[in-house]
Amino acid sequence: MQFIDSHCHLDFSEFDLSRKEILLQARAAGVRDIVVPGVIADRWQDLLSLIKSDHNLHAALGLHPCFMAKHTQADLELLKTLLVTEQVCAVGEIGLDLFIPQANLDQQLLYLNEQLALAKKFNLPVLLHVRKAHDQMLKQLRLIQLERGGIVHAFSGSEQQARQYLDLGFKLGIGGTVTYERAKKVRRLVQALPLESFVLETDAPDMPLAGHQGEINQPARVRRVAEVIAELKNISVTKVAEITSQQVKRLLFSAA
Repeated sequence: MQFIDSHCHLDFSEFDLSRKEILLQARAAGVRDIVVPGVIADRWQDLLSLIKSDHNLHAALGLHPCFMAKHTQADLELLKTLLVTEQVCAVGEIGLDLFIPQANLDQQLLYLNEQLALAKKFNLPVLLHVRKAHDQMLKQLRLIQLERGGIVHAFSGSEQQARQYLDLGFKLGIGGTVTYERAKKVRRLVQALPLESFVLETDAPDMPLAGHQGEINQPARVRRVAEVIAELKNISVTKVAEITSQQVKRLLFSAA
């Protein structure tokens, strides 16, 4: 039984002193592949070096909406170059975030649309970060019409919005939130939609699971996410691992 963590920031400094151990623990838990999304241009080279050290690590590159002050137009040019010269499975983590203080939607849209255009140009899927902005994001996706869709990371919208993403060729990332009994909306969504709608993720080192609050999250815990989904859908963990892994492989690892 093997799992894929479709969203783990393994390149972040929180893992600098324990990255080898974290990877060993993940493999022991059955986590075979890990997708590592970039968030700012300054970290891309370190991320690319990291994934070259392990063929089960997969790089995505993007400019995250929560770090707008760090992005420049030159970063978009660099991204365009790296998408050609490096082995990258997706454009991401990109998106819209209207939850953060002083969110500038116009500026976020500018960077989002430039990156969506690159994804379309190079026929790549995207990894989306969306908070309080699903309707705005869906509008942009309908306009751009990506061939390969992608993943809506840490999905937190309504069932109606979820179905709209699915119709556009996207899957929904489910992580540590589902392990909290109070997360009733996410849990209802998992029960309402087919298993094929979802992929597993941790967002490590962030989004700790229930019972691990205050701890650095890690990719090994994607197994617990799978176990909770299995409980909610009354199916086997093996089935969850198999189907969610198939979705990631088809979306991110298959040649266009």
